[in-house]
Amino acid sequence: MSDEVKAQRDDEVFDVVNAEDEVIGQATRKAVHTQGLWHRAIHVLVFNRAGEVFLQKRSMAKDMAPGCWDSSCSGHLDAGEDYDVAAVRELEEEIGVTVSFPPKRWIYERPSEATGWEFVWVYHLEHEGPFELHPAEIDEGRWWGVGEVSAAIEAEPEAFAPAFRLLWWRLVGEGKLG
Repeated sequence: MSDEVKAQRDDEVFDVVNAEDEVIGQATRKAVHTQGLWHRAIHVLVFNRAGEVFLQKRSMAKDMAPGCWDSSCSGHLDAGEDYDVAAVRELEEEIGVTVSFPPKRWIYERPSEATGWEFVWVYHLEHEGPFELHPAEIDEGRWWGVGEVSAAIEAEPEAFAPAFRLLWWRLVGEGKLG
């Protein structure tokens, strides 16, 4: 990633929120991450008709969890943006999927160290692809069986982004993954 692109990313502005997920201010991406401020993000898990989930391998240029497997798409909410709008935007930006309505909200997670101090809505979408992966965001992507993901996380947890691991095990524990 060029220094110019990195500087632009660091200058992105996010809403800072309180314990009730209410906006209390704004801060740059860099400040939010370095100061551990609570903010908002979305994750979308895309499943095909066979029940497989599409996962992305994060670019090595990412500032958080570079080179790790992660949700089909994920991202921060921009300042003033709501969760549903961000989900639609991130689907288009990261994997080239255009939807006319937000995917189904699935689970809501409170901030923790594992989420990077983010309130997170996880969405569920059924789509067969193909996908157009954003090269600055994603190194590769592929379909995984649900059991295959669980086994891979158990065998090599560090290969998966921390927030994804937390969200995946919660979905498994709640019986939402079959």
